[in-house]
Amino acid sequence: MTSFDSNAQKLPWEEEASTDSEDRALGMVVDGSLSRGLDIKLDTDRSTEDVKVGQYITVQGEQARFYCLVSDILLKTTDTALTSMPPDMSDPLVAQVLRGTGTYGVVHVAPTLTQRVAGNTYEPVKTIPGHYAPAFRASKEEIEAIFGGEDAQHLWIGSPLDMEDTRIRLEIPKLIERSSGVFGKTGTGKTYLTRILMAGILQKRSAVQLIFDMHNEYGWRGTSEGQWGQVKGLKQLYGSQVAVFTLDEASSRARGVSTDGVVQIGYDELEPEDIADLRETLDLSEVQAQAVYVLEKNLGGRSHWFGAFIEKDAEGLKDLAAQTNLHGGALEALQRRLKYLTDRLGFLTPQANGGNAAGQILDYLQREKTVVLEFGKYKDNPLAQVLVANMLSRRIYDRWAGLVDRALGDKAQEPPQLIITLEEAHKFLNSRMAGQTIFGTIAREMRKYKVTLLVVDQRPSAIDPEVLSQIGTKVCCLLDDDNDIRAILSGASGANELRGVLARLESKQQALIFGHAVPMPVVVRTRDYGSPDSYKEFGFVEESEQRQQAERNRQELFGR
Repeated sequence: MTSFDSNAQKLPWEEEASTDSEDRALGMVVDGSLSRGLDIKLDTDRSTEDVKVGQYITVQGEQARFYCLVSDILLKTTDTALTSMPPDMSDPLVAQVLRGTGTYGVVHVAPTLTQRVAGNTYEPVKTIPGHYAPAFRASKEEIEAIFGGEDAQHLWIGSPLDMEDTRIRLEIPKLIERSSGVFGKTGTGKTYLTRILMAGILQKRSAVQLIFDMHNEYGWRGTSEGQWGQVKGLKQLYGSQVAVFTLDEASSRARGVSTDGVVQIGYDELEPEDIADLRETLDLSEVQAQAVYVLEKNLGGRSHWFGAFIEKDAEGLKDLAAQTNLHGGALEALQRRLKYLTDRLGFLTPQANGGNAAGQILDYLQREKTVVLEFGKYKDNPLAQVLVANMLSRRIYDRWAGLVDRALGDKAQEPPQLIITLEEAHKFLNSRMAGQTIFGTIAREMRKYKVTLLVVDQRPSAIDPEVLSQIGTKVCCLLDDDNDIRAILSGASGANELRGVLARLESKQQALIFGHAVPMPVVVRTRDYGSPDSYKEFGFVEESEQRQQAERNRQELFGR
């Protein structure tokens, strides 16, 4: 429930009739129900072309104002003969007589929020207005009062349809306290939206982020299909607040990216759980997946087992099989797959140069530095993605859970709120892997340990339904697959109405947002990212401007 500040703005129906009320008037409620929504008959001087799916309508009831989302637009007639035998509409007199009498337009809306006189609060809809309640296009003041003002608690994400001067904002504390997701088919702007969310969270200093940058889009620079071509990444915008690590130093150097660390993983850092997580990717049998735990116990413990196993010859494998009671053929097949792993992944080495990279990344995060991990040439390699993402996230799980448990009774000792961004999330969160990998555990349980996910995916139907149900805030670009739409809207209030809205989004720079971080579902045209003005909105100052300001400060301090 969101409180309404009556000192800042009077309730709409307590004000004198505004000068634009006639311009915003659309019609009146003529039918509907709480479960199905409301039908609004348009006034005779209003055309169905004046209204779009996804726009906001306000309906003035006797005791409350109702905020509604347009979900459908219909054409109606009072006489079925008018549909079977259309009149001659070229005659202006006939057209004028029929409009509003024989023919009329109806807008179907889904009530999402009410604002009552008593208590001055916004509440979820639990009733509906009566017959002939007047309906209006929502005003800028009404929308911005609902979605909050510009402050440390709110992030501007975009504008409602046909209301470019109005800002829709997400409530940051609610966005980060539960997992969230950005969904949409390929080419609809998921990366663009994800970049806005990441930059906004950094700007507000609300949480620290670990970003698995599968396609090298978020660190130093990224690509844009718009007029700007290349856009600034998080490191350019926020400098020392962001550290960039890479799995492929050559790729980063070729792209002109200065990194804070190169990730190498020594054989001594690989734990049995890291290999077990690769069961699907490496096509391991159940026996082989369980064998890694037996090998750890028999080959010198966690820091020795992997290297010792892959170096064994045929005779050594035979002796190991006899020693462990494991099937010799299963051990041979497991060794072949692990050698394939080391052959394909150049960052896996017998001894990592520069120390424990995973530990370094965790230290950055604990010091509240956002980390972007670029995958370089491994951007399309599922082995690298699953291994590294699970390996790092499991260690985060262990450290953050331990820190939170030790900080019980002393909030000052708690670790920072952490968001793990995961692209192509279905690779980690499908029904087969969600119960085995650490990401399923994080989605279900880690909120109490101050770790949440930001999942980015084009196929939400491939994500485990239980995990998807834990996504608190959903930012949805265009989806045209029925299974994906059904998965996204499962459990959502007013899912039938939202289905039509989601299916009619434009292919770029539009999104339906609903869930924990917004008081009601909203369709937005997303804010700009890539122009000089957009960078300033995120707090970025060009180096030349910094020098000019420093000179002004020097002159003020020491005089000319």
